[in-house]
Formats: sequence, structure tokens, C-alpha cells
Amino acid sequence: MDVQFITSIAMITPDPSVSRRLYVDALGLALTAEADGYVHSEDIDGCKSFRLWPLTQAAEACVCTPDWPAHRPVPQASVKF
Repeated sequence: MDVQFITSIAMITPDPSVSRRLYVDALGLALTAEADGYVHSEDIDGCKSFRLWPLTQAAEACVCTPDWPAHRPVPQASVKF
């Protein structure tokens, strides 16, 4: 396998504002915030898309409800090569 870059990495977060403080304020990543809590960048070397994905949005995408099922482990990240 010859992985050349990460297509997408999403840090899944139950609290987007706390994660934004870590990644933007503390680490200095230049991320763009959208009105719905989605924060992202397509300008980080080696990664085509970096994003903070609210858990409610991940739940909607994966299980069609804004609440993550209690009987399933809560996801923390999504990586695409």
C-alpha cells in the first residue's frame, strides 16, 4: 500500500465549542466555522479535509437520529485514506 495523503479526518465531538478551543485556539489550526457547528479546513498539508464533526451530525449520518445509541461505543474520529 502506498498511502500518499489522508483524504479526510474528522474528530467527532459531543461539544464542538470545546473542541474548537483546542484545535483553533490552543493548536492554532486555521479552521472555518459554519453556523451549524461544523468546523473544517481544506488547507492543512497532508490532509485534504480536516473537520470537527458534532456527534449529533455523526449520529444523523450513521443511525438517522441526533442521539447516539447508548448501547454503541461513541465514535471519536473518522479517517479516510
